[in-house]
Amino acid sequence: MKILSIDPGNIESAYAVLDGSLRPVRFGKIKNEQLLEMIYNHEFDDCNLCAIEKIASYGMAVGASIFDTCIWIGRFQECILRILDIEAKMIFRKEEKLNLCGSMKAKDGNIRQALIDRFGAVGTLKNKGWFYGVSKDVWAAIAVGCTYYDVYIKGIERW
Repeated sequence: MKILSIDPGNIESAYAVLDGSLRPVRFGKIKNEQLLEMIYNHEFDDCNLCAIEKIASYGMAVGASIFDTCIWIGRFQECILRILDIEAKMIFRKEEKLNLCGSMKAKDGNIRQALIDRFGAVGTLKNKGWFYGVSKDVWAAIAVGCTYYDVYIKGIERW
């Protein structure tokens, strides 16, 4: 089992490929066009599951960047279905917060720490840990994949 998980953005998106133990084996934050090209070029053919973070409205006004992100989500979803023959599961941010931290008040730092607490330290160049090389939005991509696994594969509901 390998999970392709994506934290989409309006210009760049973070992605992670998680192995059967949920260890990130490939990851990065790249331009959306590059990620789409990677999918088209069959660079994720080893993945048999996919999760993408979905945008939710909480009644606040949003700008053009949010709508652009929604368009990219749809493009990724369609490309993954056509090229990888995988139905991408949409994961809301609130699911990640509740699954990993048990609270809707969790912030990015809390999610990062919850992942480190669960799987182990980031590590150093000499002593590479579970998350060595992971930074910024890649943490969110990993959280998407872990939540997908926990809630929809294992059936664990933490809320």
